[in-house]
Amino acid sequence: MRCGFCGYEFEENEGNVGCKNCPMSSGCKMVKCPRCNYENPPEPALVKTLKKVFSKKKTTK
Repeated sequence: MRCGFCGYEFEENEGNVGCKNCPMSSGCKMVKCPRCNYENPPEPALVKTLKKVFSKKKTTK
């Protein structure tokens, strides 16, 4: 995923999930950028699938 603030690209599992002080922390799905700590919404499943499909095509060439 790409951070909406600084543009850093990272895997969703690299980011910090959940907020300690957030009132919605039990249902919060925001992912914090490991570089700038900006909260980003998680990538939709369709985007993840498309990235996998196109990355496989690039590696097979």
